[in-house]
Amino acid sequence: MSRPQKSNREAKKQPLLTPKEKKAAKQAKKHAGESGAFIVKGA
Repeated sequence: MSRPQKSNREAKKQPLLTPKEKKAAKQAKKHAGESGAFIVKGA
């Protein structure tokens, strides 16, 4: 005999960003400071 589970937690909040937006933001952050980062020594 199992007891019925009581849940008094709040309803799940909607995420601020959709998975697509999250991925786009991550890519943008990753490539933000990339221009001019390749310095070749002795060339």
